[in-house]
Amino acid sequence: MTSAPPPPAPPPATSRSEFLAGARDQLPLLLGVVPFGLIFGALAVAAGIPALEAQGLSVFVFAGSSQFVAIGLIAGETPALLIVATILVVNLRHMLYSAALGPHVQSLSLRWKIPLAWLLTDEAFAMASLRYQREDRRTAHWYFLGTGLTLWASWQLSTLAGIVLGARIPESWSLDFALPLTFLAILVPQLKDRPSVASALVAGGLSVALIGMPLKLGLMAAILGGVAAGALLEALARQRSAEQEPLR
Repeated sequence: MTSAPPPPAPPPATSRSEFLAGARDQLPLLLGVVPFGLIFGALAVAAGIPALEAQGLSVFVFAGSSQFVAIGLIAGETPALLIVATILVVNLRHMLYSAALGPHVQSLSLRWKIPLAWLLTDEAFAMASLRYQREDRRTAHWYFLGTGLTLWASWQLSTLAGIVLGARIPESWSLDFALPLTFLAILVPQLKDRPSVASALVAGGLSVALIGMPLKLGLMAAILGGVAAGALLEALARQRSAEQEPLR
């Protein structure tokens, strides 16, 4: 008997197919992203932030957790420099994302690096890092662009919808309670190990203990304390793991 011929090799990926694949793979994650965009838009309006400025936060900052933090700081009339500094601290994790994806985009021109860096979020990193694990990476940056741009567009639309809906909600329907509930919904799924739990406990404890500090500096100190606690426990865990490895 003659053996069956091998199946034909799949056609090489094109920039268009990669872009569409990135957009398609991001769609399931939008089920969790869109509700937070709606909540952000509604809370921003409820906090007294003008609609155009609220939409501008989503367009230019494009970082959900930082935008929620910014709402409280803006409503509390915190100085602009401190708001910017707080957003930078909250987004420090993006430096790790950039370091992980940096070798894959190193050969690209600035025309590509700048928009890809702007579109780099938690969800975009998750999908792009999986794509870069495959062998053929020549057009993978188009996948990165597709997944990041899809997320950005959905965040803008959901923010806009939240602003429109929030503007129609009576002031008697106070939305203040929704902000801490939103943060809890973001935080709890991230508590997967001791460093993350310790980081949350330290940051939460410091934020309560230092609530009386002027200019919302207690929030900044709580963020830095939580990051330091988590980093310290991770370093100790790595050291303990290295000591337990058998000598070769």
